[in-house]
Amino acid sequence: MEDRRRYDRATAALEPPFAILDLAAMRANAADLVRRAAGKPIRVASKSVRSRPVLERILAMDGFRGIMAFTLPEALWLVSQGFTDVLVAYPTADRQALAALAADPRAAAEIALTVDSAEHLDLIESAVSGVRPRAEIRVSIDIDAGYITFGGKFRAGALRSTIREPDQAADLAAAVAKRPGLRLVGLMAYEAQIAGVGDDPPGNAAFARVVRLMQSRSARDLIVRRGRIVNAVRQYADLEFVNGGGTGSIERTVREKAVTEVAAGSGFFHPRLFDFYRRFTGRPAALFALPVVRRPGRDTVTVLGGGYLASGPAGPTRLPQPYLPAGLRYAPDEGAGEVQTPLLGQAAEDLRVGDRVWFRHAKAGEMCERFDALHLIDGESLVETVPTYRGEGKTFL
Repeated sequence: MEDRRRYDRATAALEPPFAILDLAAMRANAADLVRRAAGKPIRVASKSVRSRPVLERILAMDGFRGIMAFTLPEALWLVSQGFTDVLVAYPTADRQALAALAADPRAAAEIALTVDSAEHLDLIESAVSGVRPRAEIRVSIDIDAGYITFGGKFRAGALRSTIREPDQAADLAAAVAKRPGLRLVGLMAYEAQIAGVGDDPPGNAAFARVVRLMQSRSARDLIVRRGRIVNAVRQYADLEFVNGGGTGSIERTVREKAVTEVAAGSGFFHPRLFDFYRRFTGRPAALFALPVVRRPGRDTVTVLGGGYLASGPAGPTRLPQPYLPAGLRYAPDEGAGEVQTPLLGQAAEDLRVGDRVWFRHAKAGEMCERFDALHLIDGESLVETVPTYRGEGKTFL
């Protein structure tokens, strides 16, 4: 309740809908990420932030180094704005952006592209073939960090890379080494089944035990497999970085000697999906406010908008969480609506037309695709308003 009053007071002059970032909460979350990283640098995943000024604030803190971008046009823009050491964590097929990268020596020196096949190398070479003079293109190999068992019948983890074993990684590293104008500088492996899956899901103790067992075995597999892959690739390249992990797996990933840095993004904002981990507890830092516009019943209010669904498998976990006042829930036959959202519960009895309901997004940076600004709250004051990517006219995805 105190947070609700504090947010209401700090934003009294604003008309919702709008989004805020609680700086004290973000600083506490960032400090905890650094503690968990135990001295290894953290590369900041920009997709979970999506605000240039907020990225600058984070990188000014001790313990953070470099950006993990999600598209090449985004990376090019960030470098043009003064950011350095940018890993594009997903393969690109953007020929125009590739040509722009090859034509810009400064950007090419700061950006590394992700590849996981010779087909990616072919596309890059084709896209930059007409550029003269042409800067060297830096690349990083993405490793499949998924967990596979029972003879391949069970798999946990994101369907990402085609490279899984040391010999496959070595073959691709050798292929890069044979191509003039390309240089292998890094490896990355995102263990989504650990970093992005909470090990303390509510209401299902049996499933929680299965998740923990899978994660424990997956972590043991990765220690061995990732180490062997790094050793195999180092025969062909002097690697600048070996990136692994994410917000949910930092303390596990940093134990691996082969890993030189970890990634984190969601941990700064601590969205709803990250409530269900035993190893850490974050503070909700990013929220959005919607106004009450109707009162259809004594224990029912309707707010404007609200259908800000998160990516991933469709279901209730991808809905925003009505957060403050506590105790509100969705109408089961409507959910979060495009233009209006009914909310039920005893807490609705005390809400009036014009009051605010504060929500948390299920995921972190995706909230910023709905708002052109973040209003920064420190204590009880609104200290600054900064643009999101959308607020700067940037729509990368």
